[in-house]
Amino acid sequence: MTTNAAPGEKFFNDAVHGVIQLPPLCVKVVDTPQFQRLRFIKQLGTCYLVYPSSCSNRFEHSIGVCHIAGQLARALQSRQPELKISNEDVLSVQLAGLCHDLGHGPFSHLWEAFVNKARPENKWTHESASIQMFNHLIKVNNLEAEFRKYSLEEEDILFIKELIDGPRDSSAAAWPYKGRTSDKAFLYEIVSNKRTGVDVDKWDYFLRDSHSLGIKVTFDYYRLLHFSRVIDFEGEGLQICYQDKEVDTLYDMFHTRRTLHRTAYQHRVVKIIDLMLVDAFCYADKHIHFKDKEGKIYYLADVCYNMDAYTNLVDDVFHQIIRAEGEHQDLMKAKEIIERILTRRLYVSIGHTQPTSGDIKKEKLVEELVRNRPQDSSLTRNDFDIQEVWLNYGMGDKNPIECIKFFNKKNPQAASSIKREEVSEMLPQRFQEVEYWMILKSDSQHYMTARKMFEDSCSQLGLEFSHEVDPTHLSSFAPVEFSRGVKFKFFIYVDL
Repeated sequence: MTTNAAPGEKFFNDAVHGVIQLPPLCVKVVDTPQFQRLRFIKQLGTCYLVYPSSCSNRFEHSIGVCHIAGQLARALQSRQPELKISNEDVLSVQLAGLCHDLGHGPFSHLWEAFVNKARPENKWTHESASIQMFNHLIKVNNLEAEFRKYSLEEEDILFIKELIDGPRDSSAAAWPYKGRTSDKAFLYEIVSNKRTGVDVDKWDYFLRDSHSLGIKVTFDYYRLLHFSRVIDFEGEGLQICYQDKEVDTLYDMFHTRRTLHRTAYQHRVVKIIDLMLVDAFCYADKHIHFKDKEGKIYYLADVCYNMDAYTNLVDDVFHQIIRAEGEHQDLMKAKEIIERILTRRLYVSIGHTQPTSGDIKKEKLVEELVRNRPQDSSLTRNDFDIQEVWLNYGMGDKNPIECIKFFNKKNPQAASSIKREEVSEMLPQRFQEVEYWMILKSDSQHYMTARKMFEDSCSQLGLEFSHEVDPTHLSSFAPVEFSRGVKFKFFIYVDL
């Protein structure tokens, strides 16, 4: 939507933030094929196949991050003129927020899982691809002059790319960046904050995802915008701090993260569909091709290494596999898996276990499962998988609040940490948990064998376990005898 805008500016009516105003250079970036590609990549990946309303895309999320990044940068600029935040700083931060997800592939994070399974030696990340796509976007659209028009030089473009790739340890003895000097260290915490995990990327996707999922959350980032300051804490460098009264808002923020992961991102059916789609992509890898402008052909897992070809890779690859011609066994297997997704004949969840500590790793459980496979069974290692579900506040088993620095309104120039026990005795004692889910890929005739393997393996490792029985599969089972002493959970649900 456009309205009364200055030359080159544009206004967007956003479902989460209301009216968003983008400066002219950001509009130039938005109006490129490389950025418009994000319209066709689901923000929540396969969550859409479980939550029908979760249909937002990376396009609107990126615009939202650009908007909030500008809000925070301008708030600090106005509140603390001594920081000497220039208009070029603000615009650079906005552009980093706008372009931070340019490298995402089909179904967002699922693509990263596929590429690293198909090409594990390359250790591909969407952040590095975002930088490559940003370079490509500037070059093929001849935007160098546009950047200079708004006083952004090579140093500023480098700064934007450093913001996209995420900050390294800015407290190291040697300043690691070239885009800005250490007196601007706090700017590296706005879009992606590795120090505390509090950044505008999360602020947008927490609100946007909860809105599209229909999950009510109470986190309010506006308070953090208004009660933030930049303070040099004990030689660690200038960093963004928050007024001490906002500690509950920050706990609410991290609790929102856990809620979204538990309820949606790592929902059991979502994880199963993720596994199925990664399997389908792996089977289709050598049979779905993309070309760059010179006609060079790239296999599916290699497309993301050429930005010209990558520009044409979006969620539509799902249907490209369906439409692909050929009778190769692997391609037919990929089509079969996608057909199973569309007809809701999903892989079967055997059960799950939740270790009380991190001592028992996924690999140990897999090893026990293989050892407990009956010798006369046709069930193979490729017929099952263990899905690892980590739930935390964003910093492993650490309490992220203890990494954040706070100030008091009576002394806004000094910062300190706040321990959990100083806030409330009702806060979490632990900040991370893990669950292992056994998923059966093959026909349900193997269900009883897989269940017995899972039961025996958990017992031998001293793990409690629960079986999941899907009513849609019971008719194809042999008569079921339930062992005593085993906890069962029965689900009656409708897969949407």
